[in-house]
Amino acid sequence: MRTALSIAGSDSCGGAGIQADLKTMTLNGVYAMSAITALTAQNTTGVRAIQEATPAFLAQQIDAVFEDIRPDAIKIGMVSSSELIKVIADRLKHHKAENVVVDTVMVATSGARLITEKAIDTLKECLIPLASLVTPNIPEAEVLSGISIKNEADMIRAAEIIGNTYGCSVLVKGGHSVSDANDLLYENGACHWFKGKRIDNPNTHGTGCTLSSAIAANLAKEYDLHTSVQRAKDYISGALAAMLDLGQGSGPMNHAFDLNSQFAK
Repeated sequence: MRTALSIAGSDSCGGAGIQADLKTMTLNGVYAMSAITALTAQNTTGVRAIQEATPAFLAQQIDAVFEDIRPDAIKIGMVSSSELIKVIADRLKHHKAENVVVDTVMVATSGARLITEKAIDTLKECLIPLASLVTPNIPEAEVLSGISIKNEADMIRAAEIIGNTYGCSVLVKGGHSVSDANDLLYENGACHWFKGKRIDNPNTHGTGCTLSSAIAANLAKEYDLHTSVQRAKDYISGALAAMLDLGQGSGPMNHAFDLNSQFAK
């Protein structure tokens, strides 16, 4: 069985973060592991509190995984401080990690800010250059590229700036009133659009976490990047279309929509 590691924050209501990553990786056919960057007290209505892991303890978690069950792919999600970002970059370089997917989490679905300005600078300097793929949404792509994104042409320009600056592939996610459900992949100097059908579901908690984890899982299974993105988009579309409705705010998707085991009945 192929393996994948999520380095991200814990979501106590289970719709995003580590919990979404482990569910997604499992349902996409890989053995899922985790290194937790922070504990969060949150639900579908918002984030109440964040308690970070210490840099030393995060390093121990990453080393423990790599030294025993080496991951075939790594997904990196919420990392809120410069010190933790530096530790992740250091340990990934030390272990010569492959198939690194960085989900540049800056703001939660509820609107809560999850990263400091200093940490964004460290993310750009230390972590993104190690990525095989970064997966910013429109606001995050604006921060990383330094340009305003109002249309699909701007998405292309931003992806090119990010990819050429940091030497990685880029998936700029549509939405946020730009390009609706269509995502743009910039890979090896070429752009490709992944067309998506807008699903009228207000429960989108953890969509970014889920998409990046599904991509990482498929890379771990040795699919190429283009195929991995397409399979991940198909998966998230199915999870949204299942129309799970939990919580009083922006609820989670049904990560297990395709689970048909006798034990799930």
